[in-house]
Amino acid sequence: MKQNMQWWAAGVVCVALGWGGALAAPAKKADAPRKAAAVPEVEGLPRVLIIGDSISIGYTPFVKQHFKDKANIVHAPGNNESTVRGLEHLDAWLGPKKWDVIHFNWGLHDLKYIDEKAKLVDISKGKQWVPVEAYEKNLAELVQRLKKTGAKLIWCSTTPVPDGAMGRVPGEEAKYNAAALRVMQAAGVTVNDLCAFVKPQREKLGKPKDVHYTSAGSEALAAVVSKAIEAALAK
Repeated sequence: MKQNMQWWAAGVVCVALGWGGALAAPAKKADAPRKAAAVPEVEGLPRVLIIGDSISIGYTPFVKQHFKDKANIVHAPGNNESTVRGLEHLDAWLGPKKWDVIHFNWGLHDLKYIDEKAKLVDISKGKQWVPVEAYEKNLAELVQRLKKTGAKLIWCSTTPVPDGAMGRVPGEEAKYNAAALRVMQAAGVTVNDLCAFVKPQREKLGKPKDVHYTSAGSEALAAVVSKAIEAALAK
């Protein structure tokens, strides 16, 4: 009985630490290391890695089409979520091969509000996954790890949070983009300001009360992303 009580107490402590951590949400089954999926590539073509959340998942197919027979475009597996997930999985995403260009973003998941199970909730019912101060620190560490790859790096600014989007504060991406810009300028990383492109035409490209985009919107974003990648490959 005494031994059982000791194990129970240890479990309570672990749960408490998981929810109280400053930089990370509790671990989930999905948090196991996610290695880059085997993607058929054309030998001899440049290799481009895209890291990002569902916004990047939406525009990546259009980027792939743009670079057909010109470059291998690979998205890191799944939704790459927040900087916390980046710190956990970046080495697996990078894999053993060399990348020529890495186009990357974190932000919309960092600034969202979650419950103790890391589920998106109304801002009145949760806490921000990664506050902006921790986000800037995490991002600086991620950039230093990315620079070690020798790839040309492109930071993609976080797209706007519209009115009515659940679990996020409209306009808060501005603080996160400002923090990211400080990191990128200090590290000499090229910036693709996708937020500036989207902002004046958010209603036309995006879904109402939703951070996501229509197919036509994703295609428009892809054109901006493709241009930034082309410029990096040409250097």
